[in-house]
Amino acid sequence: MKLLTFDKIVQAKINPLSCYDWVEEVLKRKDESILPAKISLKPNIPEVFYNVMPSILLWKNWAGVKLVTRYPHRKPILDSQILLYDLTTGKNLALVDGNWITSMRTGAVAAHSVKLLAVNHFSTIGIIGLGNTARAFLLVLLSLYPNKPLTVKIKKYKDQHDLFIKRFSEFHNIEFICCETLRETVDNADVVVSAVTFFENDVFEDYRFKEGILLVPIHTRGFSNCDLYFDKIFADDTNHVKGFKYFDYFHSFAEVSEVLNHKKPGRENNRERIIAYNIGISLHDIFFAGKLYELLENESEEISLQEPDDKFWV
Repeated sequence: MKLLTFDKIVQAKINPLSCYDWVEEVLKRKDESILPAKISLKPNIPEVFYNVMPSILLWKNWAGVKLVTRYPHRKPILDSQILLYDLTTGKNLALVDGNWITSMRTGAVAAHSVKLLAVNHFSTIGIIGLGNTARAFLLVLLSLYPNKPLTVKIKKYKDQHDLFIKRFSEFHNIEFICCETLRETVDNADVVVSAVTFFENDVFEDYRFKEGILLVPIHTRGFSNCDLYFDKIFADDTNHVKGFKYFDYFHSFAEVSEVLNHKKPGRENNRERIIAYNIGISLHDIFFAGKLYELLENESEEISLQEPDDKFWV
């Protein structure tokens, strides 16, 4: 079994466009996978959870499970590991750190939704929450559109807006506008991406979003009133949204994979207000882990659990 550490993965310097391609391949072939609903375990410890997410990618002959834990006083607060298996033999191929994968696949999925569902002429993007997920999103988007002039409105928060702008100083097709309020951040934006992990209540009146907007609430909270107002809603998996308060009242719903495979329409005109709820499917985590395993197999440490090599008795 290989050990793929966080440092080893970062040192591989994976191209953001590869992350986009990996995301799209999984979404297109979602029907060739087995994806049960995640199991969320919440012990009697405030704000702590253990999320277990298994899946099988039949076309790649990979199986795996991702474990995500949250401890509010730990750094990082969220931590994750992935076990990757050969589906034919059951061999444990790798133990993979999931932190870089989680950030990059989540950001890449958001960028994928923009390319797929935003109006063709989009030029102004509002970003709320400036952590790693937002950085990953913009890295992938700028890789997809290296010459497209973009205005990015970001909500000021401590010194994060300055650090965010500094991170993207090498890109010359982007203009940043620092906003004092959330409302200013979303007004007149063609695309709004929210990477804030928690809003207690809905944060905007639904009419604040102009015609043609694409809203991508990565962590879902804060926009439930829009579920009744927007024209179309898409998700990475139906199980993720069928428990939403207004699911039965969505005007139109489809999975992103159905759009990619031409089973259902995506955006049909420049007036439609659209929401993309990409909550995260472990198929992406397992696929990323598998691709990294292929790329780093000869550079990664071999570890052994010394499992029995024959039937045993106790």
